[in-house]
Parts: sequence; C-alpha cells; structure tokens
Amino acid sequence: MATRASPAERASPESYAVIEPRHDRDHFTISDLSSEFDVTARALRFYEDEGLIAPERRGTQRIYSHRDRARLAWILRGKRVGFSLGEIREMIDLYDVGDGRRAQRQVVIERSQSRIALLTAQKRDIDAAIDELTNFVALLEVGRANDQQG
Repeated sequence: MATRASPAERASPESYAVIEPRHDRDHFTISDLSSEFDVTARALRFYEDEGLIAPERRGTQRIYSHRDRARLAWILRGKRVGFSLGEIREMIDLYDVGDGRRAQRQVVIERSQSRIALLTAQKRDIDAAIDELTNFVALLEVGRANDQQG
C-alpha cells in the first residue's frame, strides 16, 4: 500500500512545477491518477461531478486523458493556494479560448496576485495576533510568579 505524503512533502517546490507529460501512456485509470496525485478515487469522482474533469467511460471504468491529468494538476494546485472550485474552473476553462493561452495567463496572474495580497495581509494579521498573545501570556506569567512569591 502506498504511503501518503506529509503536508510538507506535498507543499515542496517540486509539487508546484509544471506537470511533466507522460508520453509513455495513452490514458490513465482512476487508480493511476489517485496514486500519482495522492487523492482518493472519491475526490476524482467529485471533480468529475463538478465538471472539472471529463473521463471517457468504458462500461463502468473511467478512462482519463492527458487533458484530465493536466486539469487535475491545476485543480490541486489551485486548491492548495486557496482558490475556490469556481475560480479554478474559470481559470482552466480559459485554456480552450484559442488565443494561445493569453487570456488564461492574464486571469491566472491577476487572480494569483490578488491571492498573494490577501495571504500577505492574513499573515500580517496572524503575526500581530501571535505577538499580542505572546505578550499577554508573558504578562500573565509575571502575575502568576508574583502570586507564588507573595
């Protein structure tokens, strides 16, 4: 049985790299993609239900294309950085606009810059809350030390 990657391993710089093409395969099974991307079959079926990927059906078997594999990589990357499924859908659907991916790049850049600004503000707020709590705990510890001495 495959071991699951830790959050730190999943967030490694390599996980953000462009997905490498798999010229050795014509298609992928649900097990192939589940294993490669460390997601459950249920998650893949959910993304299919949401219209984000569209595997071919052969009886009860789902056959995923290279396109589905690339879209799955986009979905997971987008989720990792906090985009909603609607935002992810909009960004990956722009691939098909037929303008050499210019519109897709522009939208992704704009959305990413907005997300960076939001995360930076949240980080500042978190750092301020940590500082405030640290100072508060220090104040309480001084009070407790005084209580124990007196």
